[in-house]
Amino acid sequence: MMNLSHWRLIVAIADTGTITRGAERVGMTQSGASQALAQMEETLGAPLFARSRRDVSMTAFGDAVVEHARGMLASLNAIGGLADEQKGIGSGRLRLASFPSVISTRLPALLGSFRQRHPGIDIVALEGTDEEVETWLASGAIDLGVVLNPTPERQALILGCDAWVAVVPTAHPMARRASARGVDFAELATQPFILATGGCAVNAQHLAQERGVALSNIRVTVRDWVSACVLVRGGMGVAIVPESTLPEDQRGLRVLSLTQPIYRRFGLVPATATPVLKLVETFWQHVANHKTPP
Repeated sequence: MMNLSHWRLIVAIADTGTITRGAERVGMTQSGASQALAQMEETLGAPLFARSRRDVSMTAFGDAVVEHARGMLASLNAIGGLADEQKGIGSGRLRLASFPSVISTRLPALLGSFRQRHPGIDIVALEGTDEEVETWLASGAIDLGVVLNPTPERQALILGCDAWVAVVPTAHPMARRASARGVDFAELATQPFILATGGCAVNAQHLAQERGVALSNIRVTVRDWVSACVLVRGGMGVAIVPESTLPEDQRGLRVLSLTQPIYRRFGLVPATATPVLKLVETFWQHVANHKTPP
C-alpha cells in the first residue's frame, strides 16, 4: 500500500536525480527507498524511473505521476497551513544552529519534513562551532541550538549518541589486531596523528587532555572528518573520529574501537535569553516525534 512517504520519496528522487539523495531528503535509508520505489512501481504496474549506474531519469509515465504527486503534496501543505493558522501557529521564522557534522547528516530530513508539514514557518539554519552555538543560544541570536554533551539540567532533546573510534591505515601494524581487542587512547597518541576538529572544541585533542595524554606528533590539523580519513588512507597518520562521521567508502582504512569507550551525545536545546515561542514548541514536538532514536 502506498502512503504519503512514498509520494514524497518519488518527488525527492525526481528533484535530486538519485535514489540515495532522494532518500536522504525524506529521511529514509537508501535500501528502504529502493524497496519503497520497487513497491510503488509494482503497484502502479510500470516503472517510474530509468536507472543507470550513477543516477535515474523519469520515464514518460513517471513524469506524469510525479506531476500529480506534486499537486497532491502542495494541497496537503496548504491544508497544513490552514491547520497551523487555526492552532495559532501561523507563519514566522525559526532560527536554528548546529555544528557541521549534525547539520549535514541529522538535520536535513527533520527540516525537510517540518517544512512540508508547516509551510508557513521559515527556518534559518546556521552552521558554527559548538562554542559559537553556545554563544548564540546565550545571547538569544538563535531560538534553538544543537549542543554537544548537554548536562541533564538543560533538558535537551537528544538527537543522537555515538562512540569515538580509531582510524588507521590498513598497512599499519595496529590494523592487524583483532577487532575485539581495540586500541588504547594513549597508544594512539604516540603515533603520527591527524587531528580532525569537525568544527568542535570537543575533539581528539580535548579528549586527550581530559585523560592526561599528550598528542605528541600531530602531523596535520583539519576541520572535516572525511578529510582526516582521506589522509589516514594515504598513510599520513592515525585519527580518532566519531563513528557516525565515518565515510561510506572505508577501503584502505581499519576502524578500531577504543579499549575504554568514549561517547558523545548531541541534543537540541532552546535559547535561554528569549521566551519560548509557539513555533519553537511546534518544531520541538516535530523533532521529538520524528527523530531517529539515539
